[in-house]
Amino acid sequence: MIPTTVLVIEKNEMIRALHEEYEFSDRFITYLLVRKIRVEAGLIDQLFNSSEKRMARALLLLGRYGAPGQPQKVLPKVSQETPAEMIGTTRSRVNISMNKFMKLEFIHQYDGKIHVDDSLPGVVLHD
Repeated sequence: MIPTTVLVIEKNEMIRALHEEYEFSDRFITYLLVRKIRVEAGLIDQLFNSSEKRMARALLLLGRYGAPGQPQKVLPKVSQETPAEMIGTTRSRVNISMNKFMKLEFIHQYDGKIHVDDSLPGVVLHD
């Protein structure tokens, strides 16, 4: 959740850049492959995991666990609608999962922000 600038590239210009700008082409293809892998992981997650496990995974994604550098311990302020859309469930189901995670001390809430405990990745990895 950061400020973003969107640039529209015409189809012909994109084709030209992919053919002539090798560094851009490599980065773009890498981005597409990473995105494809993430979408496939999301589909597998949706098919085989409970909404609770998907909620834990969404919190870890928002906290950038597994990304280069240190993960965020404090998640950006988001409504329950955002993770509900991410995991394909209702806001009420998100609320139930969040309350359970707080009770189990996987997360803590201060000033409307969610603080992730180091034990939360175990929810996703444990089976």
